[in-house]
Amino acid sequence: MPLHVPPAPAPALRSVLAALGSPTAVHEAHTPALRALQGPVTAELPLPVHVLDRLNISQLAAGGRPPRTRLTAWRFLIRSGDRYVAAADTRLTPDGWVFSHFFEGPYVAATERALRQAESLGKNYQPRLLSVPELYMMTLWLHGAVGADASSGLPAAADLLVPLAPAPPGIAPYRPHPVSELLPVMTHRLTPPSPPVPPSLAAPAA
Repeated sequence: MPLHVPPAPAPALRSVLAALGSPTAVHEAHTPALRALQGPVTAELPLPVHVLDRLNISQLAAGGRPPRTRLTAWRFLIRSGDRYVAAADTRLTPDGWVFSHFFEGPYVAATERALRQAESLGKNYQPRLLSVPELYMMTLWLHGAVGADASSGLPAAADLLVPLAPAPPGIAPYRPHPVSELLPVMTHRLTPPSPPVPPSLAAPAA
């Protein structure tokens, strides 16, 4: 079933198209693949980028509420011909959404792969990106409420998170996980181990 890609704010798209049409912006970008292109390019697949805040103090594993999320960017994949060569991020300012920067690298191809995989899952989702800074991790967040406001909302227990490559050690990329399963795993990874009990405080032998 098709993914329900949310519409990006019009100013965000306009700012990216203006940057793509600016030789100066493209030339100054740290994206050799984008600078080397000769033909037309398009900005496609707008995805809201949410950040998962303060995962390390989440009480999710103890039955508490999930950590907060906040919208930090709208990201567009930049297509040239039949492939995506870069991405463009926008940011919110007091005057509205503006172009931030172009970039390339593994997350561009990983996002495309995860989106293609999500289309074959047999269920409708609203795709988003969820960043987990504490684990240096980016996931494709498949939100079950396809008509929801893409700029807000918490991951629901039945939503899916698909880790993008490169993923942290021990977390397989491109494997869809229900939020209710993956968030406790991520929280546990950030929980420091309990200090050993000093021998003098240990229970005496029977």
